Amino acid sequence: MSFDIKNLMLFVRIAESGRIGKAGESLGLSTTNASQRIQQLESSLNVKLLHRSTRVVSLTHEGEVFLEHARRILNDIEQAKNAFRHDNEQVQGKIKLTVSASYGRIYIVPFLPEFLQRHPNLQVEIDFTDRNVDIVEKGYDLAFRMGSLPSNSLLARRIADNPSVIVASPQYLNTHGIPKTPEDLIDHACIPFADQDHWQFRHTSGNRYSIPVKGALTLNWGDAISDMVEANMGIGLASLWHVAPSIKMGKAVPILQEYEVYPRTNIWAVRPGGRVTPGRVKVFLDYIEQVITKTNVERYSDMIPSDHSRPD
Repeated sequence: MSFDIKNLMLFVRIAESGRIGKAGESLGLSTTNASQRIQQLESSLNVKLLHRSTRVVSLTHEGEVFLEHARRILNDIEQAKNAFRHDNEQVQGKIKLTVSASYGRIYIVPFLPEFLQRHPNLQVEIDFTDRNVDIVEKGYDLAFRMGSLPSNSLLARRIADNPSVIVASPQYLNTHGIPKTPEDLIDHACIPFADQDHWQFRHTSGNRYSIPVKGALTLNWGDAISDMVEANMGIGLASLWHVAPSIKMGKAVPILQEYEVYPRTNIWAVRPGGRVTPGRVKVFLDYIEQVITKTNVERYSDMIPSDHSRPD
């Protein structure tokens, strides 16, 4: 028995997304053509693989069993291809990824020219968004995310630490005083990010604190928090990669440095589960991880207190 590889890819993506149309679109197929291909696959196997409804589909028992076989076949094919791709020009295809606009502007965009010069047969498509989109449903190869990852079927690779600091402008501190302990923040105008109405800290002694914060502004964009700190609007909690330039220029001052913002978070590269990393994605990840590490050293390595460094 032989299988059409595209039909196998389509079946796996339908299983992951629950939608024939979306899965077909990710492979350049119309919904009608995608449905026909699944019918062909079912006919060749002489089993029903999917329960179909108006909006979503689900796997039959036979479909669940076949899914593991389909993934294994596709993984074996990808591994075979990767085994013969040793030089830059042999890696080809499109890398489709999503990343926040702020992070992508600093850590992805500046390095794309060099990367594409190294790999002339690759194309990169980037969606800049701060939303955590469904990368399986949307057909992304890769997404960069920050913080703690929920437990799900995505595969994650830690790219870098994401240390955070508490900052305020020199003028704000001259006017309102410098907080000496986390509890002092209760009497200050703070600029929470989104729904973070409590800030968590850990002292160098090991003691932990959870402090309620409030102010006239609540924002969900890191750039805006940095701007409002520089505008003397209050005290902000920001990722160090984000606020380091303001600190170096003297527009923002780190405070409460004996207290580490807690819990520690990371920058993650996540990709759909159940697949061998395609060669085109692997070379991109390896390159980006190197330049991110180098950029972080240049950007803020001298700003992290030694007692805040890893391991946890």
